[in-house]
Amino acid sequence: MSYVAERRQEEKDRRRAEIVDAAIEVYREVGWDAVTIDQVAKRARLSRALVYVYFRDKEELHAAIVFRAFELLSSRFAEAAGRARLGIDKIEAMGRAYVAFAHELPHFFDACARFESCSPRTGEPGSPFTECFEAGDRVNGHVVAAIEQGQRDGSIRKDLGDPQMSSVALWGFSHGLIQIAMTKAQVLAHKGIAVPQLVEHALGLLLKMLHP
Repeated sequence: MSYVAERRQEEKDRRRAEIVDAAIEVYREVGWDAVTIDQVAKRARLSRALVYVYFRDKEELHAAIVFRAFELLSSRFAEAAGRARLGIDKIEAMGRAYVAFAHELPHFFDACARFESCSPRTGEPGSPFTECFEAGDRVNGHVVAAIEQGQRDGSIRKDLGDPQMSSVALWGFSHGLIQIAMTKAQVLAHKGIAVPQLVEHALGLLLKMLHP
């Protein structure tokens, strides 16, 4: 790639990142349903037409935000797992990292939940949707690796079956737990259950299921 072409690509990447940054800020402030392309363009100090040069519609922009969220979650999982030695401890560390991620960045958690609850468009390599699927696979890969290590070091049961399937099941449990904790705090309080208490109890149940 020539110097001029490289500089042009850098400028395109920078402008695209600025649009995504602006969309994330608006998302955090008003929620995704209220986000408009006009708001994003205004926040990024760009024209509405230029935003559409980089993103065909709001759905593509959402996918770009989800990609950012998955990349951050993958980084947090890698850091959490890296602090533990046994596979079971890596699973616990990543579970706690997921809870912290949702608590600290609820707009990112919401973005991921929306992406996972629908049937997003697939696209050519490099499209926002394809990038999301690939980033999601990297997040899942950390959990699969921890399960496999735990089965090797004896801290996780060997009769769980396919590690990939077990990882998806753990994701379903933890994702549902976080959604309940985030949306049903008043209902739980009426039952005399504090959210931190529920999280600790649920994590304990998951770890007991994994222990030999």
